[in-house]
Order: sequence, then C-alpha cells, then structure tokens
Amino acid sequence: MDDTTPIEAALDAVGPRLKRLRSQRGLTLSELSETTGISKSTLSRLETGQRRPSLELLLPLAQAYRVPLDELVGAPEVGDPRVRLKPRRVHGRTVIPLTPNPGGVQAWKILIPAGQSRPEPKSHEGYEWLYVLSGRMRLILGEHDLVMGAGEVAEFDTRLPHWFGSADGTPAEVLSLFGRQGESVHVRAKSEPRRRADHG
Repeated sequence: MDDTTPIEAALDAVGPRLKRLRSQRGLTLSELSETTGISKSTLSRLETGQRRPSLELLLPLAQAYRVPLDELVGAPEVGDPRVRLKPRRVHGRTVIPLTPNPGGVQAWKILIPAGQSRPEPKSHEGYEWLYVLSGRMRLILGEHDLVMGAGEVAEFDTRLPHWFGSADGTPAEVLSLFGRQGESVHVRAKSEPRRRADHG
C-alpha cells in the first residue's frame, strides 16, 4: 500500500520537472548555477530527488526558467470555467438548464421548435419569469392570450393556469426563471395585455 501523501507526491515530481526544464532550455548545471547562485551539487541533488525542494531554491529557479512557481511544483490547474450544459427534450422542446444545483431560483433556456401546438394550460406552485430572446411567443395566462416578441418579459404566479409556445409557427427562444412561492424576480416589466393573439 502506497502511503505517499499528495504533498509528498508533488515534491517527488519536482526533480524530474526541473531536469526536463533545464534540458528544454539547453542549459548545463554550471550555467544554471551561475544564473541562480545555487551550487551545482545542490542543483544535481534537486533534480535526482536527493534534496527536497524549498522556497529558497525554487524561487531563483522559477526566475531563471521564466515560469510561474506553481509550474515547478505541479500545482493543480484552476478548474475549467466552461459550463457543460446538458440539453433535454421536454414536450417536444429543448430545455437547457443554466443553474447547476436544485433549490432556489432555477434558470432555463427553452428552445421552442417551429410548428403550432395545442395550448394545454396547467397550474402548479411557484413563480415564473419569462424573457423572449428571439422569435415570437404566445403566452396564455388565465384569461389573457398574449403575443410577446424579443425583449419582452412576463412575470406571473404559476398557480394561474398557463401555457406558452410559438406565436406564429416559427421557432422561438425563451429564458425562464422559476422559483417556489416567495422567490419572485424583482423585475416588474410585464407585457401589455393589449397584445393579443389573433387565434385563440
């Protein structure tokens, strides 16, 4: 069983890394010694793992090789900032979650495909905020039948029967924020009820 700790393993890897860097730079131990002020014997023992690296030794080496100190000790890379979104199909639509963890307000990007679909209003606990990114969206909310264009926002209590889909049979993209009761979004810009769809 290997009892090597992560720190010990990182230190053990410093020697081979130093040797590789020196080889890549085409330097001899003597040349590196002159540049850093570290004796040849110490440099040799560092590269072979007979001498444990210390900050006093690594700092001048990092400067000589013009690399960050963490490159010499093999510090783990900063986590990949890219978010891996996993789209899924829900009732014929593509739904992309934008919030990684459940709980709190949830954000979704919803791609509504081309074609007409029959409205089936439903109600449930919660509060929803819809922002039309592109295309035209039809929103049925209680007694309201609205058509919303890009840049328009609707905010409503989801206990009201509601449904949304394409307004004119062409694709639409919608940003949805959904939260439990009491977790409403603070923006209060609502679509005007006068924008009614021609078809009911």
